[in-house]
Amino acid sequence: MDFLVSVTDWLWTPLVVLALGLGLVLTILTRAIQVRGLPDTIRQLRTGEKSDAGVSSFQALMLTLSSRVGVGNIAGVATAITVGGPGALFWMGVTGFLGAASAFVESTLAQIYKSKTDGKFFGGIPYYIEKGLKKKWLAVIAAATALTLYGVLAPGVQSNAISAGFEQAMGISPWITGLVVAVVFAFVIFGGRKRIVGMANMVVPVMAIGYLLAAVVVLAVNAPAIPGMVKLVFASAFGADSMFGGIVGAAIAWGVRRAVFSNVAGVGEGTYGAAAAEVSHPAKQGLVQSFSIYLDTLFVCMATGLMILVTGMYNVETEAGDKLVTNLPGVEAGTNNTQHALDTVFSGIGSPFVAVAVALFAFTTVAAFYFIADTSLTYLTRGRPNVWLGYALRVAMVGMVFYGGVESADVIWAIGDVGYASLAWVNMVCIIFLVKPALKALRDYDAQRRLGLDPTFDPVRLGIDNADFWTEPKTTSRETH
Repeated sequence: MDFLVSVTDWLWTPLVVLALGLGLVLTILTRAIQVRGLPDTIRQLRTGEKSDAGVSSFQALMLTLSSRVGVGNIAGVATAITVGGPGALFWMGVTGFLGAASAFVESTLAQIYKSKTDGKFFGGIPYYIEKGLKKKWLAVIAAATALTLYGVLAPGVQSNAISAGFEQAMGISPWITGLVVAVVFAFVIFGGRKRIVGMANMVVPVMAIGYLLAAVVVLAVNAPAIPGMVKLVFASAFGADSMFGGIVGAAIAWGVRRAVFSNVAGVGEGTYGAAAAEVSHPAKQGLVQSFSIYLDTLFVCMATGLMILVTGMYNVETEAGDKLVTNLPGVEAGTNNTQHALDTVFSGIGSPFVAVAVALFAFTTVAAFYFIADTSLTYLTRGRPNVWLGYALRVAMVGMVFYGGVESADVIWAIGDVGYASLAWVNMVCIIFLVKPALKALRDYDAQRRLGLDPTFDPVRLGIDNADFWTEPKTTSRETH
């Protein structure tokens, strides 16, 4: 455990600076596309296309949100507040806003360099590294890293939170919860991509809306305390609060760290779902994926953090072990904080509600992880389906889901942090060198929109090489969403 913590700190300390810096630079270069592109985003979600080979923009958004919206939105937020104080919530918001520009660029790249294999769209980090940077060896490393993260390291984080939630709310043994989750997960992933997309399309909107409505009720009941809570967040974020002024560094570090863990902007997780969308121009899906960061961080994460703070259901303890706030003695940071916050309004119902919400968030996330791991495996096998490798991946993921459900939370989260940081380093450094084609696509999109056109993409005209999918004759029939 000490070794894992050391590796995690070594990877994440400079990554915090890189994530914020990259998001800021891309926000400037794209002229704040995450703000000015919102009207076009809504239009694309309403009128996007789908085909036998690809899903609609809305379906791709739901698939991406199913991976983004997970336990990081509940347990991760509570951890950030516990270690970084209330100011961590502000820095989570900043990271979400800037990270939306990073999500636009990486998702646009995923569309530019996607491929069609066995009648389906595939794309993501390794595809744009190989075609855009022309470094196949690095693309193989990226694919192997993504396969390891989403196939082995990350699933346990989600199932661990499910087990913890049901143990806290209903006293159910983690062994029972872990087994049930593993069995249901096996049913979904052995059903293939269509079952995964269908489940995400159905479950994600319902679970997100239900959770946000519960948060609104908690905030409404505690309305008089909101102004003081907002003041505390801002004061703590900039070191102006007498109690939390000494941990402003931790507020920034953990706010950014947990925001990146939750929305994975810049990590490249959303690129796999983005590449699966049927669109006439890459920037269209870039806009949609940028919007997903808002939904994840500025809505769901903020809802969790505000509920915890306004009800006072949090502890703050420095990394050195100094206890600054102890409102919940003996309560471990994580899902429990949100359960206690909801229980202040929905007495006796809050804990079971959060347990179910976490289960839905986490389960859809793990299902989306399989989609990413399968895409990475497809890349590594050069598009040649291998039945046995496919089965081995599914069995391994089912096993890790069960293992995560019964293992210590500290170990599982540390393993997940190492995996996410490793992939983030690979992807963020690569998109620095790949930003040019994404910006060309954006300028082309803007120019066509100013002419009142529905933008279409021609990489040859823009001087973008290796965008093979867009230069091949299209035979796939499209239908409106």
